[in-house]
Amino acid sequence: MRLSRFAYAAIVASCLTGTGLADWPQYRGPNGDGKIAESLATPSGVELNVEWSAKTPLGFSSFAVADGSAFTIVVKDNSETVVSLDAKNGNEQWEYRMGTNDYGHGGGDAGAPGNRGGDGPRSTPTISDGKVYVYDSHLVLHCLDAQSGDLQWKHDIVAEYAGKNIKWLNATSPIVDGNRVFVSGGGEGQSFLAFDKTNGELIWKTGSETITHATPVLATIEGKKQLINFVQSGLVSLDAETGEELWRTIFRFSVSTAASPVVNGSNVYCSAGYSVGAGYFKVVNNSAVEDIWVQENKLMNHWSTPVVHNGHLYGIFEFKKYGRAPLKCVDLKTGEIVWSESGFGPGNCILVGEKLVVLSDAGEVAIVNATTDGYQELARKDVLDGKCWSTPAYSDGRIFVRSTEEAACISLQ
Repeated sequence: MRLSRFAYAAIVASCLTGTGLADWPQYRGPNGDGKIAESLATPSGVELNVEWSAKTPLGFSSFAVADGSAFTIVVKDNSETVVSLDAKNGNEQWEYRMGTNDYGHGGGDAGAPGNRGGDGPRSTPTISDGKVYVYDSHLVLHCLDAQSGDLQWKHDIVAEYAGKNIKWLNATSPIVDGNRVFVSGGGEGQSFLAFDKTNGELIWKTGSETITHATPVLATIEGKKQLINFVQSGLVSLDAETGEELWRTIFRFSVSTAASPVVNGSNVYCSAGYSVGAGYFKVVNNSAVEDIWVQENKLMNHWSTPVVHNGHLYGIFEFKKYGRAPLKCVDLKTGEIVWSESGFGPGNCILVGEKLVVLSDAGEVAIVNATTDGYQELARKDVLDGKCWSTPAYSDGRIFVRSTEEAACISLQ
């Protein structure tokens, strides 16, 4: 159901001005699940307003926002480059250059007619305790000072841990928990790696898996904090403290897996494109896995990881369909589609309170009710030029989005 413009002012009030001050310190938010709990005020006659814009040349890196700064990865002079922007005005505060932007394959040159090209970095920085952790396309982990951009330490996973990169190169973002920072991509017996986030010393290494483009998820299931990795053999869960394997399940791989797993209580959803499809699994006693349902070549999330809310998935589904892929609501119990609204393309969405913030691949931001009662769009505005395969961020009542050309900070007025 699409609401009339005359209904916007009455309904939009429930989703707009944020009063919380929470940071968005990593890929897909505070808990890595694409959600943030915010208390939202209710002004009338609200619109999406672009507070500032800034150049962000090339790439699909998303924003991480913390302590008044917004961090992402762009390309400058053929180098992947971390930039820190002032979150208030978009002014660049510092930059840190890493490796080349030669990916050996033009995968990022796809897209809708008139909105193609723009290959570049895919990973998103992670901020913790005044440090910025960046895992570049060439499997090099960098720890930077958040205020100055100065290098604190780094590890070249290929050179030091027999790392094995994949087609289109690394897209995973680092995960931080307590004093540990996790990355993957090492060789035999050291696919999964945990480093001390302060000094970079190795804490543990384990596994002999081939990574995908999907960023792992840190979650607590039945009281056990674990790191769920979506690798080419399927899902592999590790004890976050020790690296001990807890459980695994087979899931088919074809060409590229890029959407992260989604955890719902003791159940885990995963999906991939290239005719693979989706599966929903129950974790039993943190040692075994049971199928709830599997749908082959259906419910494909290419790289657009959905969010879970009240037993339903909300996200952008279908494979590729640039400029056309739909936003859907899916019942997790059955895998049945509750509603679908086309026209977004493979962008991404997050959940702020009870509202979806959706970024289309063409640069439109839409506010949508996270409800099973049909598609209810509350506001929409075209805010970016370029191609948007990144994920929105939300911090201090504002939305941060970017494309292969520019970034924008959106206030809700």
